[in-house]
Amino acid sequence: MFYRLVRGIVAFALRLFYRVEVVRQTTDLSGPVMFVGNHPNSLIDPALVFMITDRQVTFLAREPLFRVPVMGWLLKGIDALPVYRKQDNPGLMEKNEGTLDTAASALVSGRAITIFPEGKSHSAPQLSEIKTGCARIALKVAKAGQAMRIIPVGLTYEQKHRFKSRVHLEVGEAILVEAASPESAEAEQEWVRALTERVGAALRSVTLNLEDWEDLALIETADQLFALRNGFREKDPDRLRLFSKGASLLRNEQPDRFDDLKEDVMSFRTRLELVNATPGDLSFVYRPRQVAWFIARNLGALLLGFPLFALGVVLFFVPFMALRLLAMVTPVSKDRVATLKLVSALVTVPAWWTLLTVAGWALAGTVGLVVALVGALPLALFTRYFLERRRAAFNDALAFLRMGNRSRLKQHLLFHGERLQEEIQVLVRELKPRLDES
Repeated sequence: MFYRLVRGIVAFALRLFYRVEVVRQTTDLSGPVMFVGNHPNSLIDPALVFMITDRQVTFLAREPLFRVPVMGWLLKGIDALPVYRKQDNPGLMEKNEGTLDTAASALVSGRAITIFPEGKSHSAPQLSEIKTGCARIALKVAKAGQAMRIIPVGLTYEQKHRFKSRVHLEVGEAILVEAASPESAEAEQEWVRALTERVGAALRSVTLNLEDWEDLALIETADQLFALRNGFREKDPDRLRLFSKGASLLRNEQPDRFDDLKEDVMSFRTRLELVNATPGDLSFVYRPRQVAWFIARNLGALLLGFPLFALGVVLFFVPFMALRLLAMVTPVSKDRVATLKLVSALVTVPAWWTLLTVAGWALAGTVGLVVALVGALPLALFTRYFLERRRAAFNDALAFLRMGNRSRLKQHLLFHGERLQEEIQVLVRELKPRLDES
């Protein structure tokens, strides 16, 4: 019961904070299952597993978290298991074997567990070294005569610390681990090593691995140009992964050609950003009817929505600024910013909601209590939504003013973009056969 309550609250909060898109290559999540994932966003990563399955999942978490007030209570309440890391306390490392035994027992009994085999949260652009813990657990299960599956979960964040940014959650193809009993210690080590390599390969198949964070802007721009040229949809994770592999291949085999293309693409992207435009804006034709509809739609939204937005700003200014200030002054690493924001909001929002409800009751009795209780959270969400939509509309208007009325600039950028599209098209034809083989 407690697990289901926590799962419901956290999943609801995550869907408010992020735009989560789930892609499944595996739909059968029954039986003994070990979910393994990359770990770029601290406690947000295991929380996103709540989006994958309704069944109860046993989480493995680093031991110091169990000593954090409230967090430790929650972890114990959902039956999480502590992992003792050398960097946390070398003297407690021997306790890990007991944790692995407990995790293996859970799998033998048909349950599901989650582990992040990199062993730490980080903000590096690619997977860290995959530790052997998940394979060692699987070995214990296999030696107990139980088959199980390892399911890779890839987490790709658009901007992991930003409200309403996109999260791509990909459930990959399962690795079947048959019951087995290696005959010697050396055979066991080889079994663990081989399975660890398979887990690493599976995670690379569902994540976006970059050699440098600067490459993200490069491959996103190249992908946008390629998609426009061929009429494909934007933001295709599989295609973006191929672009990432292609960039790595080109960098290693033809570094001069890679550097020239990167400089050209990034120069194009920078010039677009200066006029607040995207590659798609270059091919867009501003017709009078579309411009008129854009103006009418946004004026209507301002007239109808602004009073509610203003009320929301007044009512929620204090908690909004408090959370923002907390995120600014609290010294946390980049991979823990989103966790800080989400956990702080989970504490602050109910407290402020309660305060508004009490104030509504004090000012207007039962009617005020009901209005505040029912309307406070929807108003807060509308206020944030209104702000984001009006900001997007403002950026669209700027793009129109800068591109729609400057045909010479637009034609120059369009020519540059078309030249890059042709160069990228040639590269795709050249590299794709080799990428499909890898």
